Amino acid sequence: MTVAPPTPPAAPAIDLQVTLGRLALPNPILVASGTFGYAREMESLVDLSRLGGILPKTVTRQARPGNAPWRTVETPSGMLNAIGLDNDGIEAFLAHHLPYLASRGTPIIVSIAGRTAQEFVEMSAMVGDAAGAAAVELNISCPNVSHGVDFGVNATLCEKLVADCRAACRLPIIAKLTPNVTSIAEIAKAAEAGGADAISLINTCQGMAIDWKRKRPILGNVIGGLSGPAIKPIALRCVYQAAQAVKTPLIGIGGIATIDDVMEFLVAGASAVQLGTVNFYNPTVSMTVLDALPVAIASLGATSVAQVVGSLQIKRN
Repeated sequence: MTVAPPTPPAAPAIDLQVTLGRLALPNPILVASGTFGYAREMESLVDLSRLGGILPKTVTRQARPGNAPWRTVETPSGMLNAIGLDNDGIEAFLAHHLPYLASRGTPIIVSIAGRTAQEFVEMSAMVGDAAGAAAVELNISCPNVSHGVDFGVNATLCEKLVADCRAACRLPIIAKLTPNVTSIAEIAKAAEAGGADAISLINTCQGMAIDWKRKRPILGNVIGGLSGPAIKPIALRCVYQAAQAVKTPLIGIGGIATIDDVMEFLVAGASAVQLGTVNFYNPTVSMTVLDALPVAIASLGATSVAQVVGSLQIKRN
């Protein structure tokens, strides 16, 4: 007599939807700007329609050739990059890349960077007037270009920029913050005061690499941005501190590579996460963590992402 194998337990019914201000996402797993190209490069590996959101590489008002090589350096548990926002400019992006991205069936969050506040405002309006974008992320935290962090290290400038971009654009506005500040909470409060729908944190940490035999820096830009697992503890700390300071939804970024990493950020206070450097060495990781997410949430006795967000318990003496 043949005995049928036991029926596997049904997958838990978990609500993966998240709301970031005016922006609704099907799930909290996004891919970070600068690590996923324009998505065309990944479509044979990843079911793009399953992602909670795609952030294509940051675009600027005018085309940029980027920095001189070397542009990337592998480091212990991480990577230094000084790409320099290499891109074809916003008009080319809107004409040639956004239509394709918008057809992939997932929310597209356009990352923009300006040399001046006026450029940020102009680009926000341009993206808002175009069809296909779900939100705008203000990259006020890139350490690899001049003026890249000006608006991300000064609370007054940050608040005004966010407010001006929100006034010029019909879409939700997300502010992406740098960890290279004295108080991440102060800058998060400024972004909230300016009306940000969500706050992304963190961008890369400033670092450098040296060829001591040649007595030269390895990166052409000398200084670059450190990303990958090496910065995860810093990113977790920043998310936790920001979550204590603001009510605006947070998007965690920095060294996220596994379902455990995702859950740590959610418990610390992030409502969503962006997978970044991991896409370079494990390009299907977004599907892996998305498949594991319902079980991980259920293991905490929760039935939704929202019930897990900010659930960290601190025992104080």
